Amino acid sequence: MLMSRSSIRDQFPGLANWHYLDTAATAQKPQVVIDAMASAMGRDYATVHRGVYKRSADMTVAFEAARARVASFICGQTDEIVFTKGATEAINLVAQCFPGCGDKPRRVLLSQLEHHSNIVPWQLAGWQIDVCPLTSDGRIDLDAAEAMLTTDFDMIAFAHVSNVLGSVLDVKRAAALARRVGACLLLDGCQAVPRMPVNVAEIDCDFYVFSGHKLYGPTGIGALWGRKALLDAMPPYQGGGAMIDRVSFEATTYAPAPQRFEAGTPMIAEAIGLHAAIDYVETAELEAIHAHETALVRQTRAALSTFNSIRLFGPEDSAGIVSFTMEGVHPHDIGTILDEANGDFGRVAIRAGHHCAQPLMAHLGIPATARVSFGVYSDDSDIAALVAGLGRVSRIFG
Repeated sequence: MLMSRSSIRDQFPGLANWHYLDTAATAQKPQVVIDAMASAMGRDYATVHRGVYKRSADMTVAFEAARARVASFICGQTDEIVFTKGATEAINLVAQCFPGCGDKPRRVLLSQLEHHSNIVPWQLAGWQIDVCPLTSDGRIDLDAAEAMLTTDFDMIAFAHVSNVLGSVLDVKRAAALARRVGACLLLDGCQAVPRMPVNVAEIDCDFYVFSGHKLYGPTGIGALWGRKALLDAMPPYQGGGAMIDRVSFEATTYAPAPQRFEAGTPMIAEAIGLHAAIDYVETAELEAIHAHETALVRQTRAALSTFNSIRLFGPEDSAGIVSFTMEGVHPHDIGTILDEANGDFGRVAIRAGHHCAQPLMAHLGIPATARVSFGVYSDDSDIAALVAGLGRVSRIFG
């Protein structure tokens, strides 16, 4: 069960006197994560894997413990976790390295609500892309996906939770559809792991990716989970130190997965910070976080529905996210005015723009939305400040 608002906010030094409603872009960091990284970059710092001195050995243990913590967090195996710079690099890695079948182009099914990081990597790697439509309330239409899928598909790549609409994918059904045609399923879990338990074994997916900074952890680190057999079949993504077995000018052999995908000195302090962030959210209990944010979404949608000029997007049970437009007002103007001092309520931070989902904006027939997104530290006073600020926006624009 979540602690009181004040006790939670006290754990996040970046939240003082601020209504932060942009957690879907990046989450604020609790002090325990900051402290863990400060220690890792200070009194405990050393490189990993190659040092023979004690501090290096200790840091190597801590680094690999972070890998094991990520694995347990999503119910995978330690040797199935590849550390990446974030979900973007993880998807690029799979798109580039997933083996094809002869001269046949690799084929992937995406959806209309995907983040650019789950579109552009497949284009760059030369995949043939098919696009699954959405239901009227903004969910990936799995009935349509079932009708579209054939044995020509190598991959389905869907967002577990939409970063714009907050709609939650029926991941088990998506996995079953992939199995039916012999395709693999990759899930973008960036918006899912901060607010709901994930069990990759129960889902029966093949790849799962997420970023640390949306999980109350540091930027510059994320994770790719992949089935071991698939990782073993994939060639290296980049070359350099740490990912090799033996190197000569004539030929090089590579380390087994996951090390073969981690060229160069890794994100040492960031891995320690990610470990601390996972400990934090599991102590707070993901089920409680999800229930808390779901209640805030309901409250926000009800409050915004009182504005005749506001149009809401996405399903009513969206996960921690509310996107909207206000008639006659550009979302950037909404965001700018909300960030100004507003009487007793103070500044409100929201996201305004296309949210790296321009194909979704085209589907909705709009250039951009204003997006409110919640975190473990959010509560109804943030909603009150938002509503007061939107009232001011409405008055300014008449």
